[in-house]
Amino acid sequence: MSDNPAPETDFGFRRVPRAEKAGMVRAVFESVAPKYDLMNDIMSLGLHRVWKRIFVGDLDPRPHRTLLDLAGGTGDIAFGWLGHGGGKAVLSDINAAMLGVGRDRALNKGLVGDVSFLVADAEKLPLPDRCVDRVSMAFGLRNCTDKDAVLSEARRVLKPGGRFLCLEFSKVQVAALRPIYDAWSFQALPRIGQMVAGDADSYQYLAESIRTFPDQERLAAMMRSAGLSRVTVRNLSGGIAAIHAGWRL
Repeated sequence: MSDNPAPETDFGFRRVPRAEKAGMVRAVFESVAPKYDLMNDIMSLGLHRVWKRIFVGDLDPRPHRTLLDLAGGTGDIAFGWLGHGGGKAVLSDINAAMLGVGRDRALNKGLVGDVSFLVADAEKLPLPDRCVDRVSMAFGLRNCTDKDAVLSEARRVLKPGGRFLCLEFSKVQVAALRPIYDAWSFQALPRIGQMVAGDADSYQYLAESIRTFPDQERLAAMMRSAGLSRVTVRNLSGGIAAIHAGWRL
């Protein structure tokens, strides 16, 4: 028997065995899936809708371009892409419960013919090299165990000249906002999660996961290390969220 401990990773502020994180994250999102869109409105005071509109605009949808939306869950990004004239979209998520919500929304919107659904781990995509024009990931990268693997996979499936964009909570750049943001995240959100979704622990994890996620500069460096070029960072709402973008050249 080896004396070396099993490799660990973050799960919020806790350290857990790497092999267990994916299952723990899956349990969180199975719990919050039915109330996910409502809770996003509450968590961000509705700002996530503005951020996503900006994000979809930065994806630059065109009829001849294809999109792979990783951790796409309930479908906001894929549907925004299609609504702004983008070509075929693949809505992918590791969590079947979240993807089921997205599928139901696609049916209600009459978009089933324009979007396909893929239950897949973003760290190891069952897709060929160089198969899509855009890869998007909104509020999903921080929940992945091996973020470097996700970035490498995103580059692998992009066609030359394709672009990867990530929308994620990031490090607040306005000092005056930080104590307010911390109080909202760690005191208000778990209580609201308990009242609205009957689940305080999942929302405590979500708040913690934001604080352990790489900040703007570190994530940009990780993208460059994965082989993405001309990496840019666009802060939103004082850095509460940020859009990172990079090209496969």
